[in-house]
Amino acid sequence: MDTMSYENILVDRPAEGVGRVQLNRPKALNALNSMLMDEVMHAMAAFNSDASIGAMILTGNDKAFAAGADIKEMDGKTQIDMLMSRSLIDRFDIQKLSKPVIAAVSGYALGGGCEVAMSCDMIVASETAVFGQPEINLGIIPGAGGTQRLTRAVGKALAMEIMLTDRKLGAQEALDYGLVNRVAPLDEYMDVAIAIAQKVARRSQVAIRLTKEAINKAYETSLEEGLALERRNFLIAFGSEDKAEGMRAFIEKRRAEWTHR
Repeated sequence: MDTMSYENILVDRPAEGVGRVQLNRPKALNALNSMLMDEVMHAMAAFNSDASIGAMILTGNDKAFAAGADIKEMDGKTQIDMLMSRSLIDRFDIQKLSKPVIAAVSGYALGGGCEVAMSCDMIVASETAVFGQPEINLGIIPGAGGTQRLTRAVGKALAMEIMLTDRKLGAQEALDYGLVNRVAPLDEYMDVAIAIAQKVARRSQVAIRLTKEAINKAYETSLEEGLALERRNFLIAFGSEDKAEGMRAFIEKRRAEWTHR
């Protein structure tokens, strides 16, 4: 599948070192279905293996990042159907990408849309962004990380309220509770996301990958295990060409020329 064959996403490079994937089902408010998520992961995997790309942006449109999973696709499915097939949930592999991913969110980020945004490494929101996990209204629960990532981001009490009562978080509330990194006006949020992505892309990709791995591990292990991984990655960095170049550039008071090796 090449970029010309995508039916549900748009792919471009808005700045040097930055790859962008845009969900493109506007009539369905970018509702997530299996084909869309397959296309997202195909495009992002291609960027992840492209040496010229240092960071990625995942976005929707001004009205909706993604208003949730495509309910029509799930209606009628049994637990055995979901267990035995590669369901929509199994396609949520964004967190496994080695390069950082920034979600640029405007409008609705609900249900699976909120879960996709949270699976990214950072979130930049427009002032119109709305986050929520309304699965309770369908008689189900979040299944792609909502109960885990949202709780880690905003705490147990608020996560309970959001998921048990369908409370929504506006952009400023999401910022105040630590769910998002930045909030910007509607006509500026994408520029902010691109600027952050460029800052990441201009750094040593060796150090970026090692840092991302260590940070993510903080959510999965004990402090002792996390510190052990951090020390391992610290020592690995000392074997890179970028470490030698970075320290020489610092001493010589010049900008480092990274080789990403």
